[in-house]
Amino acid sequence: MLLEILLASVLGFVIYWFISKDKEETLPLEDGWWGPGVRPTAGEDESICPFKVETSDEEINDLHQRIEKVRLAPPLEDSRFHYGFNSNYLKKVISYWRNGFDWRKQVEILNKYPHFKTKIEGLDIHFIHVKPPQLPSGHTPKPLLMVHGWPGSFYEFYKIIPLLTDPKNHGLSDEHVFEVICPSIPGYGFSEAPSKKGCNSVATARIFYKLMLRLGFQQFYIQGGDWGALICTNMAQLVPSHVKGLHLNMALILRNFYTISLLLGRRFGGLFGYTERDMELLYPFKKVFYSLVRESGYMHIQCTKPDTVGCALNDSPVGLAAYILEKFSTWTNSEFRDLEDGGLERKFSLDDLLTGIMLYWTTGTITSSQRFYKENLGQGFMANKHEMMKVYVPTGFAAFPYELMHFPEKWVKSKYPKLLSYSYMPRGGHFAAFEEPELLAQDIRKFVGLVERQ
Repeated sequence: MLLEILLASVLGFVIYWFISKDKEETLPLEDGWWGPGVRPTAGEDESICPFKVETSDEEINDLHQRIEKVRLAPPLEDSRFHYGFNSNYLKKVISYWRNGFDWRKQVEILNKYPHFKTKIEGLDIHFIHVKPPQLPSGHTPKPLLMVHGWPGSFYEFYKIIPLLTDPKNHGLSDEHVFEVICPSIPGYGFSEAPSKKGCNSVATARIFYKLMLRLGFQQFYIQGGDWGALICTNMAQLVPSHVKGLHLNMALILRNFYTISLLLGRRFGGLFGYTERDMELLYPFKKVFYSLVRESGYMHIQCTKPDTVGCALNDSPVGLAAYILEKFSTWTNSEFRDLEDGGLERKFSLDDLLTGIMLYWTTGTITSSQRFYKENLGQGFMANKHEMMKVYVPTGFAAFPYELMHFPEKWVKSKYPKLLSYSYMPRGGHFAAFEEPELLAQDIRKFVGLVERQ
């Protein structure tokens, strides 16, 4: 009798697996309230208001006073960036920040694109909305939502926006012209921080979906890396009929099978669908594994006790800069750990890097930005239903070689069955739009062309 029950259970599981494995599930489109106190009974004000980035003498003077009082520990000899941010190079950054960096000028640059705020689920949501300066006759712009991650901001997209909204004046075809919307994740930059626990990537995806509807877009393209990749993935899982196409430059795919395939893939890569380029990027796995371990310490802190380290970073601009800029070093290229300056100025200008720091410093949002890790990872990544769900919208993927983890096409397709485009990018790392805007723009345009021709 026991054997019969066991066989029936196994057979039932097999039947269920075959029936459900390709079921096109969607996440429930629920609702939320993340503002302070009890949700008002009156309807939410859906007006969209212009917003302008501003600064003051008081803000700048306070920053300078704090920088002048910095207290640094000397680095170990020949430590380069292996122990974190090298304080000898940090002195150069601090000196430029105090004496050369012009925050007022950068505020003007920030304001060159139109900024707005609107209240959604109790939070003031900030976004920039850039329309094409000109359109070819008979064309309409394609709405594109672009979502940043941590420790980034909407500013990461400033160099890619003109390539998408005004391609002809940048040497590109005007076959595809975009209207770009870049929101700030709740608790980042100028978007209000949640007052309640639980505002995770799914809630953020729903908020940004409501934003797109409020702007009058029923169908649109979405793009993201880092948290932006997860938020955009969740949006495709929530409202697939509204997402014309999903483009990613990072994926979060967890399957036990891939752990096994990584261990065996060095010898049997072909059996697991690995290409020669995949093998180059995945092996030696020991090196990749240790690199991931070295780069993930911050994650454990932020998904368990974000407010503790947040107290220090929100009080010290130099500490904040060291904490964030170290990511722009090693996440751009892990080999930059071997350089005295972390290779920061090989890919970025200090003006651009410090502008990103200032968006965290002046808004006081480093702690609330770190809480996003606890909301998404605090109970374990596999605790989220969406992790095991596939995404059934047309998808494009750009695999940058220095991303924190390489995801082969076979892995990506297991999560995104409608993968239309998978590109091995020739260079670049984690901050793709910030570091290689031309490459990313070209891949987005290629993917959209494939979708439009379907």
